[in-house]
Amino acid sequence: MSRLSSILVKLGLGEKAQRSWALYDIGNSAFATTIMVAVLPTFFADVIAKPLEPHLRSALWAYITAGALVISALLSPVIGTFADLCAKKKVLLWWFTLLGAVSSSLLFFMGEGYYVETLVLFTLGSVGFMLSNVLYEALLPSVSNDENIHLISASAYALGYLGGGVLLAINLVWIMKPELMGLRDSGMGVRLSFVSVGIWWILFSLPLFRDVAESPVRAANGLSFFGSLRKSISELKGTFQELRKYKETVLFLLAFWAYSDGIGTIMKLATIYGKEVGIGTSDLIGAILLVQFLGVPCSLAFGPIANKCGAKPTLIFTLCIYTICSICSYWMASALHFYLLAVAIAFVQGAAQAISRSIYAQMIPESKAGEFFGFYSVSSKLAG
Repeated sequence: MSRLSSILVKLGLGEKAQRSWALYDIGNSAFATTIMVAVLPTFFADVIAKPLEPHLRSALWAYITAGALVISALLSPVIGTFADLCAKKKVLLWWFTLLGAVSSSLLFFMGEGYYVETLVLFTLGSVGFMLSNVLYEALLPSVSNDENIHLISASAYALGYLGGGVLLAINLVWIMKPELMGLRDSGMGVRLSFVSVGIWWILFSLPLFRDVAESPVRAANGLSFFGSLRKSISELKGTFQELRKYKETVLFLLAFWAYSDGIGTIMKLATIYGKEVGIGTSDLIGAILLVQFLGVPCSLAFGPIANKCGAKPTLIFTLCIYTICSICSYWMASALHFYLLAVAIAFVQGAAQAISRSIYAQMIPESKAGEFFGFYSVSSKLAG
């Protein structure tokens, strides 16, 4: 076995299907970093929503983010159940990936005063991003087992941090030094960043569609599209009634509902909150970039830690760090504070999300992975 192969096995990525599944995290992480966190929120506040009062810009951004979460929460269980029933996880994943990528690219045409159109595109892109994640994560049991599931999940998050960080670094050059790329101004660099997200996302999704197999364990043979949809809703109602058989899973979802709200709030509102307290755009984006690259080794480290110390104690440790960061952010008043909090968040962010995902994947029946990850999404999105 070559050195590279040995390293990949230790990371839980020894098989081609495992690597291809993990590569999808590189693609969709670009939407999270550039569109949700680093570039679009500040561009929206500084340029697109300039006709509005500053406090209204932040409030409007928070409301539309919550709206996208509600839409995704309502659709997630139905989409997940339908994907299980028809063995269409990969097909639906493709369409929601396309929705997110195209919506991101169309942001290129947004400028001052186009805040309604921007918010519509952001909502469509966010729904595509969040529903594609439901289907992507539902494929985790297909490429893992109890021995390597934490490693695979953590390694995928690490790759996501790396991919999102690399593209964000490129975007940052376009925005901060547009003349180096032959661009007329930083505004053009911002707009090209949105297009790059769409291209990046599609490019790194292709290996998954080629290499990851989906077992038609519950295929609804002979049913039409609408017949399958009606059956999906019917089965979803039945699963709600059967949840009492999965008491530990329900308890986990309740806990996830609570702590995922804190994680999501920090991720989605950090930059626009930093903008309000007077931190410059370059420092905001620089700190987010720092999180991305520090998140790579930290996420990789927590996979073996979870295997050795237990997934639950490891998750609780990461949430304690998050709690401390959340409290300290109340006194944030300078770029230095923002950078220090960014370092602390980078230490545990990927681990908290990766371990949550792998713990949950171990608790659910593989034949209903899409449906149960729909509930997982509901817990997260309604909290948001």
